[in-house]
Amino acid sequence: MTLYLLYESASGYSLFLANGLDEIGQNTDAVRSSVADLNRFGKVVQLTAFHPFESSLDALNQCNSVSEGLMTDELRSFLELNLPKVKEGKKPKFSLGVAEPKLGSHVFEVTKIPCQSNEFVLELLRGVRLHFERFIKDLKPGDLEKAQLGLGHSYSRAKVKFNVNRVDNMVIQAIFLLDTLDKDINSFSMRVREWYSWHFPELVKIVNDNYLYAKLAKFIEDKAKLSEDKIPELTDILGDEDKAKEVVEAAKASMGQDLSPIDLINVQQFAQRVMDLSEYRKKLYEYLVTKMNDIAPNLASLIGEVVGARLISHAGSLTNLAKCPSSTLQILGAEKALFRALKTRGNTPKYGLIFHSSFIGRASARNKGRMARYLANKCSIASRIDCFAERGTTIFGEKLREQVEERLDFYDKGVAPRKNIDVMKVAIESVQNKGPPGSGKGTQSPIIKDEYCLCHLATGDMLRAAVAAKTPLGVKAKEAMDKGELVTDDLVVGIIDEAMKKPSCQKGFILDGFPRTVVQAQKLDEMLEKQGAKIDKVLNFAIDDAILEERITGRWIHPSSGRTYHTTFAPPKVPGVDDVSGEPLIQRKDDTAAVLKSRLEAFHKQTEPVIDYYKNKGVVAELHAEKPPKEVTAEVQKVLSS
Repeated sequence: MTLYLLYESASGYSLFLANGLDEIGQNTDAVRSSVADLNRFGKVVQLTAFHPFESSLDALNQCNSVSEGLMTDELRSFLELNLPKVKEGKKPKFSLGVAEPKLGSHVFEVTKIPCQSNEFVLELLRGVRLHFERFIKDLKPGDLEKAQLGLGHSYSRAKVKFNVNRVDNMVIQAIFLLDTLDKDINSFSMRVREWYSWHFPELVKIVNDNYLYAKLAKFIEDKAKLSEDKIPELTDILGDEDKAKEVVEAAKASMGQDLSPIDLINVQQFAQRVMDLSEYRKKLYEYLVTKMNDIAPNLASLIGEVVGARLISHAGSLTNLAKCPSSTLQILGAEKALFRALKTRGNTPKYGLIFHSSFIGRASARNKGRMARYLANKCSIASRIDCFAERGTTIFGEKLREQVEERLDFYDKGVAPRKNIDVMKVAIESVQNKGPPGSGKGTQSPIIKDEYCLCHLATGDMLRAAVAAKTPLGVKAKEAMDKGELVTDDLVVGIIDEAMKKPSCQKGFILDGFPRTVVQAQKLDEMLEKQGAKIDKVLNFAIDDAILEERITGRWIHPSSGRTYHTTFAPPKVPGVDDVSGEPLIQRKDDTAAVLKSRLEAFHKQTEPVIDYYKNKGVVAELHAEKPPKEVTAEVQKVLSS
């Protein structure tokens, strides 16, 4: 049977024909020794076809598909074009050797081309890889290495992109170590208590805390030397003067035996070891809290850092946890009980690791199962937000926690909780209002629009929509733009007029970014007067130039994804670097200090007279835009409600 070999290189797909296999035999050791000799190997294996990849992106896509055991359309066309046809009902007289068994299975499933992947085929492919540059003509030295390097970087980046800044494996190691430390500290503390109690047995009943007991054992040493002048130091350790005096009194009447100096030294050293472990445990816990707030802030806010870390650890990663349905998340950690229940046909467990959450403990016995289901659902939502959101935030976790608290009240007192969609809307608004705009009109416009059921008319958006729709005014505007001319005020006012006649604008509208000159304001008033309408209110978002400069010049953007950052209000984790991709951030030209200066000069020269124009009409409301967005929103609502 004829054997073909499929070789996937960084530069393209290659098809080789293996002839005269009987000359070297199908013994793996014989093949291994023959592949090193190009003259001998070249007589056995010959190149029959080569399909180069069109681009580095195409190479990456092909590589990803092959690694997952999937045949792409390009590979299918390449094989069907260069391999003998497989006739229905007849056994093929050839087979295709592949390196990946999963890929071979998919090729056979789709094309019915018989594939094989064994040690013999792998040795032949190793020889192909060794001498590949000799088979491809016109291949310059170094080309293949460059292609392999570029593809290797792209493929690796794609494989680790979900874990670039999350490093959830650090959380997994930290929670494992924390559990181990808890066991060791507890065991060692019991040993210190038992050991030192031979000398000072009364101390056990006075001090319950393991860390304080070890600290006291090291400080007291020989109880016979403990006098009242040591009470201040004991008070510093215990934080309680009465308890310090009680320790001194107990030492005077202690029934314990004396210890030799060498025994006391060993007790002290062991007590110091317990203290060191306890202090390290505190630092490790702080590290875990910090990592959880970086990796899964919403999950940590909802259920706590330790329980959240245990869930991630048990699932294997944050991505795995995010993929778990809430029913699986609910019983994570209770697998033994689940399988035992399935085997004996008993009741399945209601909760696993989430049992350690305070919410389950606070629920009544009859509501623990329902509370576990509800909490698992919210944990599933939080983990998915943490895993797939571009920017980390705790807002969703805090809102989900509020929902769980409301659900507890509902079970205990019958108080109806808020709907999930309403809570999520509030959370999304909170996320949107975090970032600093220039003066705030871009942030406040959507809020005003939604609250008062108005339509939002932004001149730039309307112009683009009119040009795309090829309306008469849009065609004229496109002609002006194609000539490099400014769109006339009459055209802009006409486009606004068209937009205002839409049904969505019958209740009113917000005009954003227009008018910018007194002439435009006058033309707008003329158009509105013909319709029997007028401007009811002009919101002037007043802000100091210095504050505005800080807000705008601090903006940075990741060009390929559109993610935005701010050096003061929403800084990236590494200055100048995108949190997700690790690629450099750029600053838009409009956000640089030089461009902002010219824009402010134009504003003061052209647009400030417009404010004076509307002030004379008595419709201007001054807003302090340097305040936080929520406070500005409250001012806007107060103005529009008056």
